[in-house]
Amino acid sequence: MPNPAPSRALVTLLIAFLCLVWGSTWIVIADGLRDLPPFTSAAARFLVAALAMSLIAPAIARREGGRAPTWRLRLALGLLNFGASYAIVYWTETKLPSGVVSVLWAVFPMMMAASSSWFLSSERLRPAQWAGFALGFAGVALLFATDLRTLGPAAVPAAAILLVSPLVSCVGNTLLKRDGKDTSSALVNRDGMWIGAGVLVALAVAFERDAPAEWTGRAVASVLYLALAGTVATFGLYFWLLRHTEAWRLSTIAYVTPAVALLLGTLLKDEPFTRWTLAGSLTILAGVVMATFRRR
Repeated sequence: MPNPAPSRALVTLLIAFLCLVWGSTWIVIADGLRDLPPFTSAAARFLVAALAMSLIAPAIARREGGRAPTWRLRLALGLLNFGASYAIVYWTETKLPSGVVSVLWAVFPMMMAASSSWFLSSERLRPAQWAGFALGFAGVALLFATDLRTLGPAAVPAAAILLVSPLVSCVGNTLLKRDGKDTSSALVNRDGMWIGAGVLVALAVAFERDAPAEWTGRAVASVLYLALAGTVATFGLYFWLLRHTEAWRLSTIAYVTPAVALLLGTLLKDEPFTRWTLAGSLTILAGVVMATFRRR
């Protein structure tokens, strides 16, 4: 018998934890990429995460309740949310500052708001929400026209490719929310992580066989933090919460993570932060707030 839904206060507390940890992961990814190529680094992260999740998933699943995931959900989570999405993020962080990557990824809540309305039987989007979509993408266009152009000719196409990452994650989340209501979040996470790790290992073998990789203390620490804190703990909580609260509400985590990532990138890595970065970031986040707003 599944456990009762968590209280609103507990949901708020867990969302705050997810914001802080995921906000820090962008700079930790960039730090690890100083010694490891992107697909290798991502593959190591998900192999460690999958192994750790395999050790704890059975106990969590017994306590949590829920049925075993279907192969459709396993593949959706593994191929889309973990494999494709993180391959794109890691590759893009070799081209763009971590803070800018996090800000561009913040379009995810807008995608989830639209998907929830169209595919999850949520209420229809209102004019103010459509205005939020327009405002959010105006912020993306502002970053493309200003900061990204100053980073060099490779920055604009890299940013365009990055936007595929939140899109494929949106598809995976929508499928999980629609078809996985009574599915064990621990088991679907465990299986999805192994599938995602397999995808990333295949990419590393195909494209980075001869790429230099140094397993320094910094690289190992990056992998362990991202695997255990940034993957096992966070995704375990996230997909458990996804069973009990609205998908669009959880996607509002992306309001806070860009601010944390920009702050850490500026303070710790001297990443560029201009008035256009601020203007574009605030415009995107204002659009996200409008697009995901729901009447009580």
